Amino acid sequence: MGAGKRSLTMAAVAVVCALTVLGAPVTAYASQTQPTDPTPTPSPSGAGTGTPDADSAPVTNEELEAVRAKLEGLYHDAAVATDAYNAAEEKADKQSAEIVDLANEIVKGQEKLDKLQDLIGAAARAQYRGGSLPPEVQLWLSENPQEFLEGADRLRQGQLATKGLLAEMNRTQDDLEQYSKDASARWQKLEANRKAKEKAKKKIKKQIATAEKLEADLEDDERERLAKLEEDTARQKQAAWLDSGILDEIDGKASEQGKKAVKFATDQIGKAYEWGAEGPRTYDCSGLTSQAWIAAGRGIPRTSQEQWRQLEHIPVENMRPGDLIIYNADASHVAMYIGDGAIVHAPRPGRTVTIAGAGTMPILGVVRPDA
Repeated sequence: MGAGKRSLTMAAVAVVCALTVLGAPVTAYASQTQPTDPTPTPSPSGAGTGTPDADSAPVTNEELEAVRAKLEGLYHDAAVATDAYNAAEEKADKQSAEIVDLANEIVKGQEKLDKLQDLIGAAARAQYRGGSLPPEVQLWLSENPQEFLEGADRLRQGQLATKGLLAEMNRTQDDLEQYSKDASARWQKLEANRKAKEKAKKKIKKQIATAEKLEADLEDDERERLAKLEEDTARQKQAAWLDSGILDEIDGKASEQGKKAVKFATDQIGKAYEWGAEGPRTYDCSGLTSQAWIAAGRGIPRTSQEQWRQLEHIPVENMRPGDLIIYNADASHVAMYIGDGAIVHAPRPGRTVTIAGAGTMPILGVVRPDA
């Protein structure tokens, strides 16, 4: 075996072997334990033991509002990082599949190259003996061997055959080299996305840990007051949205696929939020909406940002059940409209899939998966 053939074979083997360890960094990464909690924002009351501190002053509503706003910001940042994590994971899956395809092409190309070399050897031996082309070479060159044999004398046939086989062998070698280069480039992209995924995961954990610590440091009565403050804030935002008269304009009827998507999403009510999750036991916001539409028979992008970028935009007043409402200026959250001014969504860590008012968060726009 020549040096060129050996190098191409080794390239194919290297790619195939690489595939066996392809999932190792990501799998190991996905099973990492939680990092050390970052230093939390101090609690207004400090103790966090669930029993009031006699020496501390009661937490005012203004202070609790500051805590609520801080939590909202932390969970928003976690949602942005979650989208980055999900996007990197989706790219990694695609690149892994591309590498597998390239490895298969390399294997098939090497098999073709081996066959061509055997045919060239057979042609050379036949010409040396002064005989005609061997049957396997005749079949390689033409679907009609008889017409081929009638077209030229035996010597000319042998020369043309050998030249054609050599040209085909060179093309196959070039293809193998290109496949190897493409596989290497995709492997580098896969590694870059793995690092991006790792960075996003660390940021998510940091943001969630900070938020959870901030809530944990509140006293029991303060957490109750905070929960009521969050409910009141959401209620006020929904009331303001409804007071705009928007429901008078929204009267769209769900499509058959939209009904299926709504049913799937509402069937998940009560299941916990988990960033990066696509079910069946836990979901993040875009994991819920993407899986609901897959269940309805239509695949859509995995992340809220890509759902906003790729799906058809619909005016809010024209939305119908099954449409997706994208929230925040950076498209960091998504929910499914279910009618009567309500949505079903996976809100954030520490919460479960639930029904809420469509106007409780700043709406960026509406997209329709089955437009």
